Amino acid sequence: METSIERVRHLSMMLPGESSFPSSIHKAKGLRSLLINNSGDPWRGAALPDVMKQLTCIRSLNLSRSSIEEIPKEVGKLIHLRHLNLEGCRELVSLPETICDLCNLQSLDVCGCESLNELPGAIGKLVNLRHLCIDGSGVAFMPKGIERLTSLRTLDCFIVCGGGENESKAANLRELKNLDHIKGSLEIRNLRGGGIEDAAEAQLKNKKRLRCLELNFCVNHEDGILIEVLQPPSVLERLSICGYGGIVLSNWMMALTGLQELKLDNCGKLEVLPPFGRLPNLEILRLEGVGVRSLDAGFLGIEVENANINEGEIASVTAFPKLKTLHLWLLSELEEWDGIERRVGEDDANTTSIFIIMPQLQNLKIENCPLLRALPNYVLATPLQALVVLDCPHLWKRYMISEDRHKISHIQSVVIECY
Repeated sequence: METSIERVRHLSMMLPGESSFPSSIHKAKGLRSLLINNSGDPWRGAALPDVMKQLTCIRSLNLSRSSIEEIPKEVGKLIHLRHLNLEGCRELVSLPETICDLCNLQSLDVCGCESLNELPGAIGKLVNLRHLCIDGSGVAFMPKGIERLTSLRTLDCFIVCGGGENESKAANLRELKNLDHIKGSLEIRNLRGGGIEDAAEAQLKNKKRLRCLELNFCVNHEDGILIEVLQPPSVLERLSICGYGGIVLSNWMMALTGLQELKLDNCGKLEVLPPFGRLPNLEILRLEGVGVRSLDAGFLGIEVENANINEGEIASVTAFPKLKTLHLWLLSELEEWDGIERRVGEDDANTTSIFIIMPQLQNLKIENCPLLRALPNYVLATPLQALVVLDCPHLWKRYMISEDRHKISHIQSVVIECY
């Protein structure tokens, strides 16, 4: 390395814990990118600060999964730095304020930095930052000034401050208002009813490039109002709602015509589900820990009035046209899974109705639904390839030891167990 290090532009090194940091790297004044793997003891002492003092031309620095406990303040000297990867640095406890002097920084990744409790307070100075990743870190709130990061394309997580000593330096949801370029996935944590006005100002529906959204609530009686103002863009493809404390969901869910995957988790007070069967592109539906007692025609969204059908016409309605996977877990209140309560044409021989329900369903998994007594006929008529039923005593009895066992004989893979 001594003979050619001055000409090196991109360097990747493996440093076992027993080795020392090679001082020859300091001669690589023109180094543009540095990747150091498995860094343990080599960082002790002045090694890392020296690197940051000497390698001032560096553009990309990757210290991921290293054992460093802090980034030295000398990082502010790397004025050309564009990418700083600290992913998986579990012992990292702080970031210096000088990191906010890196006016050219485009990406900062602290995912998995479990000991890192907060981001630098002056993060709003990083006006060229495009990617900020904090998922899996110990960061407890977003610092004020994040609204100035209008170049952001990636923001994987926004954590609402729950009050306490950090409240004075924490950003609120309204600081998302001008971040309309964020795309991909966004998780919002620690949602609570007291922030309704701030949530309305966030204007999530204007984030047209957002494809995946996860809303994590702190259980609160005002959740029903809060969720109304959290309407995402109609182009959303995946939505997860966790810890929601309301009785009903917002009507805006039915405007998500591009939605492909939906998950409701730990929404124990939720009694009524929207007509999810009308979502034209929904492929995966997971209901976990939801308080509903019945899955009926309203859930399917196939209610049709005779008045809308002319004599001799055929009314055709398809519910869940693209659904392929359905998972019901821990629905402790669910007793009935009904078919269609009222069929068009029952009172008029001159009109006919055709209901097509879940024509593409392939996988059905039902776990810990102790009160559920039977599956509706329309489910058993779908092209199911796999049926898994766990800890549902009534279903186990009905389809394993009763005469209804033949109704599931056509399914390729069946697992029905009760512990």
